[in-house]
Amino acid sequence: MSGHSKWATIKHKKGAADAKRGKLFAKLIKQVEVAARTGGGDPEANPTLRTMFQKARDASVPLDTIERAVKRGTGELEGVNYEQITYEGYAPHGVALYLEVLSDNRNRTGADIRSMLSKNGGSLAEPGAVAWQFGRKGVVMLPRTIEEDDLMMVALEAGADDLIDEGDTWQLTCEPTDLPQLRAALEEANIAFDSADVTMLPTQTVELADAAAAKSVLSLIDILDDHDDVQDVYSNFDIPDAIMQDMEASA
Repeated sequence: MSGHSKWATIKHKKGAADAKRGKLFAKLIKQVEVAARTGGGDPEANPTLRTMFQKARDASVPLDTIERAVKRGTGELEGVNYEQITYEGYAPHGVALYLEVLSDNRNRTGADIRSMLSKNGGSLAEPGAVAWQFGRKGVVMLPRTIEEDDLMMVALEAGADDLIDEGDTWQLTCEPTDLPQLRAALEEANIAFDSADVTMLPTQTVELADAAAAKSVLSLIDILDDHDDVQDVYSNFDIPDAIMQDMEASA
């Protein structure tokens, strides 16, 4: 999973640049609005909203912008009614894809997703075809410079269930509901982390053994991820470290 996690970290850092162009902001604001509409506007009583609120703050979305999104979600301000949709499919080389989408026009978005997949060597699958290959988890990525014992002492008491050495990073996992308290415990202990998010982790992976295969899969994922309605793209590829390093060097 090292190649996958490294790509996820690179994608997270890339997101900071995307935010300047407004695309990431728009997606996060939409997620906050939908979370408030679904579970109410109080983050303490709505764990999903609390997570989305913090995710937006981490990306430097202005607080008043987030608060307006909450009010649109609760009906205090006029807003768009977004539908939550998931799509399942395959990238080239049999890599599974699981997409989470927020759309105000299901037909338009579905046609866009199908077109992007078919034009880039992928295909749309029936519901349930790939979902079983993923599990929802809270994931915290941290610099590998942190001592393992120090990290474990804090993390295990705060609900972490696994710590994985990813080379130059640590990956902490927990149940999604435990992520807020794990994050708070790390902050209280002054342990810096790169990202903390609820995500879908693959239960089995497909190794991409050469750079051409890796590039074709990552290119499709980037195209899907760039669509305004697509909130998250989860996949089960694994790129060996050596290939990942070569791709980073040539980028």
